[in-house]
Amino acid sequence: MGGEYDNVGAGLYRDSSLPFFFNRNYRGINPLLQDTGESDSCFIQQSLKKIFAFFARFAVNPIPMSSVGYQVIARKWRPQKFDDLVGQDHVVRTLKNAINQNRIAHAYLFVGPRGTGKTTTARLFAKCLNCEGGPLTDPPADSEICQAIMNGSCMDVLEIDGASNNGVEQVRDLRDDAQYSPSQGRYKIYIIDEVHMLSTQAFNALLKILEEPPEHVKFVFATTEAHKVLPTIVSRCQRFDLKPIPEDLIKQRLAYICEQEGITAEDNALRAIARMADGGMRDSQSILDQMIAFSGSSVSEADVLQVYGLVGVEQTTELARAIASGDHGKILDLVDEFDSSGRDFHRALVDLQSRVRESLLSAVRAGGSDSSMGVPMTTESLTRLLDSLRESESGLKFGLNEKVNFEVALLKASEQCRARAIDGLIRELSGIAAGLPDDEKKNG
Repeated sequence: MGGEYDNVGAGLYRDSSLPFFFNRNYRGINPLLQDTGESDSCFIQQSLKKIFAFFARFAVNPIPMSSVGYQVIARKWRPQKFDDLVGQDHVVRTLKNAINQNRIAHAYLFVGPRGTGKTTTARLFAKCLNCEGGPLTDPPADSEICQAIMNGSCMDVLEIDGASNNGVEQVRDLRDDAQYSPSQGRYKIYIIDEVHMLSTQAFNALLKILEEPPEHVKFVFATTEAHKVLPTIVSRCQRFDLKPIPEDLIKQRLAYICEQEGITAEDNALRAIARMADGGMRDSQSILDQMIAFSGSSVSEADVLQVYGLVGVEQTTELARAIASGDHGKILDLVDEFDSSGRDFHRALVDLQSRVRESLLSAVRAGGSDSSMGVPMTTESLTRLLDSLRESESGLKFGLNEKVNFEVALLKASEQCRARAIDGLIRELSGIAAGLPDDEKKNG
């Protein structure tokens, strides 16, 4: 049985079909096996015993494996039931009622900005439909099929990326696959994310099965651009519009996550994060994740402002007061302060608009005037101020210099909010004239 070892991958000799660790003539790789002169069969039996004994040591004292990798907050705290969804009560209520009343449609379309819960809602709905004993509005958390659906490993819930599966051939494969019954749950559910990326031909190929699917098939579509989905597709679906999540609700959710994670976060820090998220829960959680990496177990407002170049609430209010009072020197000083600390001028302008809008709404509710910006301002002057800031937003990054554009925008807004509109002045003069005696009117 002698011979030269020829193929390490196969572990064979040229003149033997035995693997190298069963070959008595090979001693280079496995020192456990020593030739004791037995027959080949005895040698193989002894070899197996030694191999099993060798690996049994690791069964008793297993080789330490690396710990499970870190899971980001957006995934770790992804909603696991309908009650965990934040800011989408209208969608949750409708889907729950559909399940309770057994009025489950064959196709749904979830529309909304990024990070508002479209794909999560689709998974939760699939979980409710396919859980043991379902459909149920509150499926058990320890169910194997529910856990498989949430981690994307369920064979009956197929998540498809519309961007990379946007051709006719992929839709034809989907139609063929849909004819087979589900293997685990009650339904075979197809979740197509970013469905607007499908080609026109792919949409047309989907029409027939979407209109009359098999009884065991459900479709759930998600998109951020509903206007790109063919009307013939939309008309075959129940459409749900997921709205941007209010800042207060985002802040409350972040505060709960920080409490559970043992993180101390200032109230203003969480409010700043919620403001940056623009209505997206996932965005806010990603920002919080980054801030924890930056600050450790204590997140302060100053840290958030430093990392993202934001202007604090107090500074924004101070700037609004300077604009309302026409204090140009104060305006320029604040702009210099923003510039030296690396603040984002565009974001500062957006936050300033939000502050002016708050005063405008207060003035409307109070009957036409508000003094929260330091001086009494009418709804008319606040509207002109807000219009001026809005018009300056698009041109902020163009021109000579962003700082110069920001200064000009603020000075222009200050002048416009304090100017008196000609139509308002005419109305005031007409009112004064109407109150004069007739002889004074004639003399005038």
